[in-house]
Amino acid sequence: MSDYERSTVLSTREVFARADEIFTERAELARTAESRHTVTWAGGEGTVTLDVHRHGPSSIVVARTDRLRTSKLDTVVRHLLNQLPYQHGDPPRE
Repeated sequence: MSDYERSTVLSTREVFARADEIFTERAELARTAESRHTVTWAGGEGTVTLDVHRHGPSSIVVARTDRLRTSKLDTVVRHLLNQLPYQHGDPPRE
């Protein structure tokens, strides 16, 4: 129900690694499906799918959830996206 998009300098693998860490710790989600550019996590808070595609020096990350923007899951997704640096050396944002 909610879609988010973010550009980052991180690779696809690095984005998925950060997502695993944050979704597991903050929303108790587990991977339920994955392909080369897409991973889906699900749990009691809902379901989120990340599509990550590399375009030159940056990756485009699209997150889709099955919850409203006011849900805990969407808060966790927004937190993840804020942790993805636009450029090398950017500090994480809260």
